[in-house]
Amino acid sequence: MLAYLFWHEPRPEVDAERYVGLLQAFHRALAAAPPPAFARSWTVRLDVAPWDAGPSRQPFEDWYLVADWAALGTLNEAAVRAPREDAHDAVAALATNGAGGLYLLQHGTLDAPAPWAGWVVKPPGEPYETFEPQLRAAVDAAGGGAVLRRQMVLGPAPEYALLAGREPELPWPARATGPRTL
Repeated sequence: MLAYLFWHEPRPEVDAERYVGLLQAFHRALAAAPPPAFARSWTVRLDVAPWDAGPSRQPFEDWYLVADWAALGTLNEAAVRAPREDAHDAVAALATNGAGGLYLLQHGTLDAPAPWAGWVVKPPGEPYETFEPQLRAAVDAAGGGAVLRRQMVLGPAPEYALLAGREPELPWPARATGPRTL
């Protein structure tokens, strides 16, 4: 499973609650008319971006889950076409500071937003063969969740995304993005 993550925020003059309503309408439009091999999507409001982005109006993080690489192209086309076009255009017109990343599910499940998310970069010299099992074990010990590894960079996306029921104990620093709410 692939996860396309899109980070964005409303332009300064935009009412945040209006933005949330339009964003929810777009995700409902995707669910009501899903493109082929599209699994699900959701959005969460973050305290901070997964990278040091400076001052923010409180960013949003959209998750779009698809079965494979071909489905990503299909989603890209379908998201901006009828019957989803109006909902997409309404929120897109109010958004700014967009960035994205494409992640491959390495471990666990992606059913819905997790209560905790953190972003980790593999330390230089640390082999993937020892690093990734430690991430999986930490997530499992923190109530389960998922480990995702970045596949493509479409902005300042960190290397690993961790989702868990609570903050896991990690031997490396993680940038937590705060409570995940909408």
